Amino acid sequence: MPGNSFGECFRITTAGVSHGRGYLVIIDGCPSGLPLSEEDLRPDLRRRRPGQSHLVTQRDEADEPHIWSGVFEGKTDGTPIGILFENEDQRSKDYSDIKNKFRPGHADFTLDAKFGFRDYRGGGRSSARETICRVAAGAIAKKLLSYQGVRILGYVKQIGTIISPTLDLERLTLDQIEANPVRCPDPETAIHMENLIESVRKNRDSIGGLAEFFAIGVPPGWGEPVFDKLKADLGKAFLSLPAVTAFEYGKGLGVVTARGSENNDLFYQKIDKKIGTTTNNHGGILGGISSGEPIICRAAVKPTSSLPQAQQTVDQSGLETEIITKGRHDPCLLPRFIPMGEAMMALVLVDHWLRSRSNRLNQLCELPQDSFSLAK
Repeated sequence: MPGNSFGECFRITTAGVSHGRGYLVIIDGCPSGLPLSEEDLRPDLRRRRPGQSHLVTQRDEADEPHIWSGVFEGKTDGTPIGILFENEDQRSKDYSDIKNKFRPGHADFTLDAKFGFRDYRGGGRSSARETICRVAAGAIAKKLLSYQGVRILGYVKQIGTIISPTLDLERLTLDQIEANPVRCPDPETAIHMENLIESVRKNRDSIGGLAEFFAIGVPPGWGEPVFDKLKADLGKAFLSLPAVTAFEYGKGLGVVTARGSENNDLFYQKIDKKIGTTTNNHGGILGGISSGEPIICRAAVKPTSSLPQAQQTVDQSGLETEIITKGRHDPCLLPRFIPMGEAMMALVLVDHWLRSRSNRLNQLCELPQDSFSLAK
């Protein structure tokens, strides 16, 4: 398997490189009848695009989506959805001086080891620009999930040593997150984060951080109990994103020092007669299956590897040399990472929602009359 596809019932396949003609994503398994246009994709694409603020790379790409298939008269028709993006502002000459050198922190060496050669322009296939495809597909997944009452959001929780205070996730809004270019909903913390990023940029360096994501409204029962656990698929989804080095859900590494009596979430019956837990250390997932509590996870994102300062490396012959990466790069990846993480969370959840519909005969026989159809 070449590894360019993700998902089972809701499956995406991406193609393209950073400095090629553009990118293509094929989305297979989307139910028919979903109202869909390019405008549905643009909000999240704008949040991901380069050049959106002074804190990110200044590559000027419109990132305009072109839906080529799968939509008829404004609605999905049940066939594969094809979305095309054209590259407009690539500067391949910025990489001509380093085409035979291995950039520290990048996949140059490992791509050469795997394929025998590589597209050295901007990282080729391993470039973070590929995530434009995921964000577009994630926007469709989000729209499908919204009909099920599911809301997905992410925000920047930490940059360097600056950490946002604990927030009430169920009351957090997109407007609060988008109120500043860092995408940290706590205004005071956001100012400190912005100043830190600017300081790092002036020193021709980069910095990493932590992003938190949550899904509210996911009912109990999504996920599988063994290999395709919801937590396992979320882990794969987030770790498949460029620059992600760690993933955790719920209390995460906090369980290392906890006692069982502290970590267990006690059950109770809510006012609406549904079963809930008094706390949510399990992050909305028990035994790999959603519990009905908010699904909460976090991803650690490393500092940008491309630096405009001299670093030691070797060339393809193994000879020692120095390298300075030219071009336009983010001093911190976190602000643009948020829509990418939301997209991957949405892709996992919509896939497991569709899978859950085929697990129970009574649901197959009593399908609700939604505004879209599960029939192909």
